[in-house]
Amino acid sequence: MRESAQNSWDARARESGPTVDYRIDMWTVGPAHAGAWRELLIDGAPADAEAFPLRDSLRRGPIRVLAVSDRGTRGLGGPTRADDAVGSERDFVSFIRNIGEPRDTALGGGTYGFGKGIFYLLSKPGTVLIHSRCRTARGGFETRLIGCTLWKSYTAAEPSGKRRYTGRHWWGDTSGDVVEPLVGAEAEATAQRLGLKAFGPEEAGTTVVVVDPNLDDLDPTEAADYLAETITWHLWPKMISTAGGPPAMNFTVTCDGVHHSVPDPRETRPLNMFVAAYETMTGPDGSDLHCLRPKRYLGRLGLVKRIMPPLEPTRASRMLDIEDLVHHVCLMRPAELVVTYHPGPKPPSVNQGYAGVFRADENMDDIYALAEPPTHDAWNPQSLDRPESTFVHTTFTRIAEAQTRLLSLAGVARSGSAGVALGAASSLFSGLVGGAWGIGGATAYTKPGGTASRTSRQDGGEQSSSALDRHAAASPRSRSLPQVGTAGPADIEVGGGSFAASPDSGGAGTTRRRPRVQYLGDPYYEERGEASVLVQDFRLPVPGQQRVHIDLAVTLPGTGGRETDPPLGAGMPVLLGWEDCDGRLHTAEPLVIDGSESVWRALVRPAPDTMTEIGIKVEAVKTG
Repeated sequence: MRESAQNSWDARARESGPTVDYRIDMWTVGPAHAGAWRELLIDGAPADAEAFPLRDSLRRGPIRVLAVSDRGTRGLGGPTRADDAVGSERDFVSFIRNIGEPRDTALGGGTYGFGKGIFYLLSKPGTVLIHSRCRTARGGFETRLIGCTLWKSYTAAEPSGKRRYTGRHWWGDTSGDVVEPLVGAEAEATAQRLGLKAFGPEEAGTTVVVVDPNLDDLDPTEAADYLAETITWHLWPKMISTAGGPPAMNFTVTCDGVHHSVPDPRETRPLNMFVAAYETMTGPDGSDLHCLRPKRYLGRLGLVKRIMPPLEPTRASRMLDIEDLVHHVCLMRPAELVVTYHPGPKPPSVNQGYAGVFRADENMDDIYALAEPPTHDAWNPQSLDRPESTFVHTTFTRIAEAQTRLLSLAGVARSGSAGVALGAASSLFSGLVGGAWGIGGATAYTKPGGTASRTSRQDGGEQSSSALDRHAAASPRSRSLPQVGTAGPADIEVGGGSFAASPDSGGAGTTRRRPRVQYLGDPYYEERGEASVLVQDFRLPVPGQQRVHIDLAVTLPGTGGRETDPPLGAGMPVLLGWEDCDGRLHTAEPLVIDGSESVWRALVRPAPDTMTEIGIKVEAVKTG
C-alpha cells in the first residue's frame, strides 16, 4: 500500500485537479467473468506448475484478485518499447519494462523503483494485469492493457533442443517481435470481459490487478480492514485539509463490493496527535532544525504533548512498533509521505504521550532519499558518506534535544537511569501498595493495623460514599478500616476519602454533622498551558463554612516511603490552586468554602520522578 501510493502520488496530473483518488478493491471473480480469466491467461502458457504457478491459481478454486487504482494521475503514457523511450515521457516503459529503475520525479516518494515490483511479490503466482489510460501526444486519450508474470527462470524441452527462459511472461498483442499492450477499443473490450472497471470519458489513471494475492492468512474482510487502517497510518498527511483546500488524496477500500471505512486521522487516536504536531510544525510554534558544522538547514519540527489513556494496539500499529504508548516523531520528506515513526524517550506516565512531525527541507530531499533503504521506511546515516551522514545524524540529535525539552517538566527519567516511564511502573505495582490514609476534619485517624473508633449510626441514614466502598473492596485486608485510596492509573496515589458523620452533642437531642470530603474518582492529568497538572475533583457535602487545605506527599522510586520533606535536590508537589465549578481559580491556602453539592478541583503540579499523594483536609469554621 505504501509503495503503490507513492507511485500514485508521483504520477499525479496537476491539470486534473488538486486531488488524487486512490482505492484498493478485493473481490472474487464471478461466474460471468471467470471463464475469460482462464481462457485469456492460461491458453498457450507453460504446463510446468513450478515454472508457471498461475495455472494452478486459476484452476484450483475461486479466482481472487486485488486491484490498486488511481485516478487524477497521468496514466502510463509514452512509448511502449524500452528502445523507443528516449524522451522525457516514458511512464509505461519505467513501470512495465524497467523494473528497478530509479525515480525520475523531482521530490517524488519513490527512489529505487522497487515499488513497481511489490505487486509481483504480493501475487502468489507473481502475476499482475495493468489497465491504464493516458493522454496521447495529439491530446486525446488511449487505453492500454497488458499482463505480466515475474517468476523463476526455467529450462524447457523444445523440438530444437532445450531452451532457457527468463521466467517473465507477457499477455497482450503478440503480433510483433515484442509483446505490446492491447490498446484502444481492443483493450477496453478485453477489460470488460475480465470485469475490470472502465475509465470515464475524460479520466486518466492506472489500475494494477494482483492475481491471487497473499493475505498473510487473513480472510479478505480482515485484510480489507487492515489495509484501510494502514492507509491512515502511512498516508494521513495526504488525508488532511490544509490552508482551507481539499485533501491531497482520497482513499477507498472495498471487499466484494462492501466499503471498509478508512479512519479519519483527525478523529482517530493517536493519529490525531500527529495531525496536531503537523499543524504545529507548519505554524508559528514549529522549530527549524539546523546542522552547525557544516552549516545546513535540515527541516522543520513540530511536537505536541497530551494526556491520554493507554492505547489498544492494532495489527497496523504493531507493524510500526507502536504499542500502548505514543512517544514518536513521524519522519517525512517534502513529498509528505510517512517514512517511519521514530521512537524517542518515554514520557513519565502511561497517561501521557507526545507526537512529533519532522519534514525535511526541499534542498535536503536527495540526501534523505539516499539514506532510505529500498523499502523507504528508515533513514540510515551509516549508508552515506560525509558530510551527508553528518546531516542525518544531526537530524536525530536535534529531534532528541527537542524531545528532552518537551519532557523536562514532566518527570522523565534522565540519562543514566533505566529509561522506564515511572508512571507505567507505578500502575503495574499499584496492586501491591496499600491505601493512602488521611484525616477528614474531626474524624478519628488510624493506619492499617490500628482500630478506628466509629459509631454505627449514620447521620440521617446517609451511607458511606462510593469511594470508601470501592477502595475497601479493593483491599480486603483492611475492609473494616476507613481506607480511602489505592494507587491510581498513572503515577498517582490518592490520599483522603469520604467518612460517615459522627454524632455530636448539639443540645436538645439534635445532631450536628461534622464536615467531610467526598472525593470524585481518582486524580487525573490535565494540560494547563505548557505544563501537565494533577486534578482531584471533590465535594464538601455538609452545609456550612469549612476550611480546606492540601496534604501533599511523594513516594520516591525504590523506597516506597512517604515523604513530606524533600530530600536534597528533590522537588515536591505544589498546590496551584482550587478551581470552583465556574472555572475560577482560588490560590488561598487554606481556603474557606461553603459546603454544598458543587464540584471543586484541587490543581497540583507533581514533582518529577515521583508518585504524588493528594489528600484534602477539612474542618468547620467556628462562628460566634
